[in-house]
Amino acid sequence: MSDILRIKSITQFHEILGLPSPNHPLISLIQDSDVKNLEFDDDLFEIRFSSSMYTIMFKDKISGSLGYGRNSYDYQEGTLIFANPNQVFTTPKKEDLKGKEGWTLLFHPDLLLKSNLYNQMESYTFFDYEVNEALHLSKKEEQYITNIIDQIKTEYSQNIDKHSQNLILSNLELFLNYCMRYYDRQFYTRTNLNTDLVGDFRSKLKAYFKSEQIVKKGLPSSNYFGKMLNMSPNYLSDLLKKETGIGIKEHIDAYVVKKAKNILLSSNQTVGEIAFTLGFEYPQSFTRMFKKKTGYSPNEYRAMN
Repeated sequence: MSDILRIKSITQFHEILGLPSPNHPLISLIQDSDVKNLEFDDDLFEIRFSSSMYTIMFKDKISGSLGYGRNSYDYQEGTLIFANPNQVFTTPKKEDLKGKEGWTLLFHPDLLLKSNLYNQMESYTFFDYEVNEALHLSKKEEQYITNIIDQIKTEYSQNIDKHSQNLILSNLELFLNYCMRYYDRQFYTRTNLNTDLVGDFRSKLKAYFKSEQIVKKGLPSSNYFGKMLNMSPNYLSDLLKKETGIGIKEHIDAYVVKKAKNILLSSNQTVGEIAFTLGFEYPQSFTRMFKKKTGYSPNEYRAMN
């Protein structure tokens, strides 16, 4: 089936799975055990679909190896996968539903309206990570987040009152904040691997500026380095921040400023020529970025030194 099934609501998702109507129209926790014993039409397997909801999936004891960057690792603990609204999934094969334990939390963006969490969602960059950049939990971490998830379900399953919305959102925010902490732990516990990737990134950054691509294509993007290192741009940028204190964009800017300072002090090239050499389409853009980073315009810096 080549068409993508568009799922626009929690209610529609329940209907497709043959589950009872949801207790809350904007959030639902679906246990794998509630689904795997249901009878499905064959055309519901291995189809592509997207939903209008944020999606968080927990899978317990994934067997075999899971790709991480350009390497593979075996994981025996629980795994969390995050997805933004409108991301495309493929439903599992029929045989893959057997014996799997886990759950899926779905919540519609409308749930967050008029709340502080609405403005905070962009800070949870793991919603833009690829599946192979999932969060792998220890048993202790798994138990903690499971308790929060259970509390969310309790809140939306009982009679809704004036406190329900705030309590659901508070627990959801707590859950996401702990996931951010656990991702930090995951970055730190893979320091050796991350250090290698930081070195690889820096090598590719230097190679780009030495190649003809800098003139033909301009400044490199975060997507470019993500593809080169087989990672999502957000994951790579967050990894770099944990290891070096700055993300992809800041690394690129710092390298440009370093190169620009060297050219300014060792040549008579005009600011326009230097801007072109460093991948800028317009000299004004280069001047603006250089002054933002150094406090001086290129000509002021040259005159001072």
